[in-house]
Amino acid sequence: QVQLVESGGGLVQAGGSLRLSCVASGVAFSDYDMGWYRQAPGKEREWVCAISESGDNPRYSDSVKGRFTISRDNVKNTVILQMTSLKPEDTALYYCNAHKNLLTSYWGQGTQVTVSS
Repeated sequence: QVQLVESGGGLVQAGGSLRLSCVASGVAFSDYDMGWYRQAPGKEREWVCAISESGDNPRYSDSVKGRFTISRDNVKNTVILQMTSLKPEDTALYYCNAHKNLLTSYWGQGTQVTVSS
């Protein structure tokens, strides 16, 4: 059974930092491109960032580029999202995604990030 478990969310003031973790089980972790998405109330889920299977080629949305850093540890089956200079508009439920192809993609339950102004 595939499980992605996110943690590390919380309440932080604008300008602060948070570190999100996602631990995967039940999958060959190093076969999957890993990503983070977020969904704010009343809005569609949006892509935040992703990292390739080997850990090369991190990609970021324009809204987080320069503030967020994605990394992974293929031994610990973990992907990390380090978020700095947080803004109120970063408030959302953050989801971890493991993607292999169109038919093989898994989601976690999400972790809430709230940034107060």
